[in-house]
Amino acid sequence: MKRFIIGTAGHIDHGKTTLVKAMTGMNTDRLKEEKQRGISIELGFAPFTLPSGQKAAIVDMPGHERFIRHMLAGAFGIDIVLLTIAADEGVMPQTREHMDIIELLGINKGIVVITKKDLVDEEWLMLMEEEIQEYINTTILKNAPLLSVSAVTKEGLPELIKLIESLVPEVEEKPTFGQARLPIDRVFTISGFGTVVTGTLWSGQLQQGETVELMPVQRPVRIRTLQVHNEKTDTAYAGQRVAVNLQGVEVSDIKRGYLLATPDYLTPSYRVDTRLRLLSSSQRSLKNWNRVRFHLGTDETMGRVVLLDRDELLPGDETYVQIVMEKPIVAYKGDHFVIRYYSPVTTIGGGIIIDGNAPKQKRFKEEVLDELAIKEEGSLYDVVLHELESHSEELITIDELSKLTGSNQEQLEQELQQLIEDEKIVMIKDQVYISSYTLEAMNSRIVETLDKYQRRYPMRTGYPREDMRSRFFNKINAKDFNLVIKHLKESGTISSRNNRLMLPGWIIKPGDKEKESIEKIKGILEEQMFTPPGIDELRNMSGLSEDDFNELLAYMIEAGLLVKVNQEIVFSSQAIEEGKKRLTAYFEKEKELSLATARDILKTTRKYALPLVEYYDRIRFTRRVGDIRVKL
Repeated sequence: MKRFIIGTAGHIDHGKTTLVKAMTGMNTDRLKEEKQRGISIELGFAPFTLPSGQKAAIVDMPGHERFIRHMLAGAFGIDIVLLTIAADEGVMPQTREHMDIIELLGINKGIVVITKKDLVDEEWLMLMEEEIQEYINTTILKNAPLLSVSAVTKEGLPELIKLIESLVPEVEEKPTFGQARLPIDRVFTISGFGTVVTGTLWSGQLQQGETVELMPVQRPVRIRTLQVHNEKTDTAYAGQRVAVNLQGVEVSDIKRGYLLATPDYLTPSYRVDTRLRLLSSSQRSLKNWNRVRFHLGTDETMGRVVLLDRDELLPGDETYVQIVMEKPIVAYKGDHFVIRYYSPVTTIGGGIIIDGNAPKQKRFKEEVLDELAIKEEGSLYDVVLHELESHSEELITIDELSKLTGSNQEQLEQELQQLIEDEKIVMIKDQVYISSYTLEAMNSRIVETLDKYQRRYPMRTGYPREDMRSRFFNKINAKDFNLVIKHLKESGTISSRNNRLMLPGWIIKPGDKEKESIEKIKGILEEQMFTPPGIDELRNMSGLSEDDFNELLAYMIEAGLLVKVNQEIVFSSQAIEEGKKRLTAYFEKEKELSLATARDILKTTRKYALPLVEYYDRIRFTRRVGDIRVKL
C-alpha cells in the first residue's frame, strides 16, 4: 500500500469541506468559529480509505484570502490535489492564487472538481466546464481530469473516488529510508498524555520511544506514542499524517513552523541560496533587498531577497537569489518554497532551495553563479565531486554529503563508488571521503615543505606533525589530518616517526664539521660526567653560533647521545648509564637511597644530583617515597 496525502484547494465557499465530509463522513471544521461562520479558518484533516483498501489522508485547506498562510502550511507535502471550483461562480481570485501555489510547489497530480452542480442547470454547467477547462489548460494541471459533482446529492462522488484510485499508481512515494523530517502544523494538549504535535512526515521514519530533535531550537525530545489514521502505531513512515505525543516538552515551547527531525541532521540558518521564479501574474517586479514573506513547510518568516545577478526581477522571470531571513529557518536542498509580498500580502513567486545553510554571497560574481548552477543542475556525480573539491582540506562523511546534496545514502553510495573507480575521490576510511584534487594538493604542499625544511635543517629528524597541520592545514582537525597522513604514508610519498614528518628514506648524516663538533661536546660532557657545564656554558665552550649549537644539541638528544634532564642541564648518555650502574650496585646492598647518598655516590653536588635522580624517577628506574628513593 502506498502512503500519500490528498489536499483540497480552491476559493472560499467552493465546497471543499463539504466535499471532504461527503467522501469521508468527517467534518474537518473543528473550531467553534468555523462552524458559526461556515468557513474554514484552520487546516482540517481526515483519514480516507479507498474502495481498494488503500489508505490516505486528506488535508482540507481554507480558501479565504486572509488564511492563505494556513493554506500554505497544509499545501507542502501534498501528493494529489483536488482543485474545487464552484459551478455557480467559476474561477475566482483564490482559485488562481491557490493554483499559483500548487504550481510553485510542483504538485502536478490532481483532479479539477467542479462542485455544487446541483445548483445550476445543464447549459450553465457545460458553459462553466468549458471556461474552467480553458483556464486549467494554462496551468500545471492541464492534463488533470475534470469532473462535476454534488456533495449534497452525491452525484459524481463514485466517479471522483475512482479517479483518485486511478492516480495512486502515479504517486511517487516519499523516501522512508534515511533521515526523518516532520513539519509541525498543529500543537495541542491531550489530558493524561501531554503535548501532541501533528504533521505530514516528509521523509524517513519515526519510531515510538526514540529521541528526535525539535528544530530550529535544536532541542532533543522523546516520542512517547505515535498515531496514524487515528490508530496507534510503533512506526510512522514518510507520506503519512502523523500525531506525535512528545515527552519532556510543553505546548508553549512549540510553534507551528517547528519540525521534528533526526538528531544532528539539519542546521538552522539565516541564509538560503535558491532559484526563484516570479509569477507572470505578479503585479510588481522584485527589487534587490525587497522584504518578503517566506513560506517553507509549515513555517513562515520575513526575509530579504538578494538578487545575485541583477537589480530587478521582472514578472515571469527567474534567477538565483539568496534570501536573508529575520529568524533562523530549517531548509534542505530540493525543498520547494513560496514567497509573498510583505504588503499588500499576495503570492508572487517561489522556487527551490539549492543550499539550505548558505554562506553570505557576493552579488554579480561569476564564480558564485557557476557554483549555484552546478549545485542545481549538475548530475549527482558532478554535485558530489564539486562539494568534495570545494571543501578544501576537509574530510566529508556520507552523512554530511547527504545534507549538502539533498540525496539519500543509497544514491550517494553508487556515485561515490563510481567516483572512486574514476580516481576522482579517495575513501580515507569507511564512509569518509576527500577529493583526489584536494589530497594531491595537500600532498604537494607537505612534500615541498618537508624538502625545504630538511635542506634548511639537515640535523633535524623531521617536521612536527601538529605544526604542519596548524600552520598549513588549520581547517582540518588533528584526527582527520592523521588519517590523511596515514594515507600518504601508505602511498609512499612521506614517512613519519615519533609524530614527526619526513621524506621517505630521510636519514640524518652529520657532515665532517658537525661530527667534529659532536665529538667535542661529547668529550666535554664525558670529562665532566656528573658536573656538566650548563647549556649556555656548553654553547660557549663549543665555539658554535647559537643556531648551529641548538640544531646540534637537538640532534644529539634525538639520537640518544645526550639526555636533557631539565631546561638547563644535559648529561652524556655515558653519564646516565654510569649513574645507573653505580646506583644499582648500591641497591644490591641497601634498600633506600637518600639524595645526600646519591650525591656522594655520583661524586657531584645537589645541583646535579637532584635533577638526575628525578630523571631516574621519570624513567621508572627508581621511585620516590617521601624523601628517599627505592629501586624498581
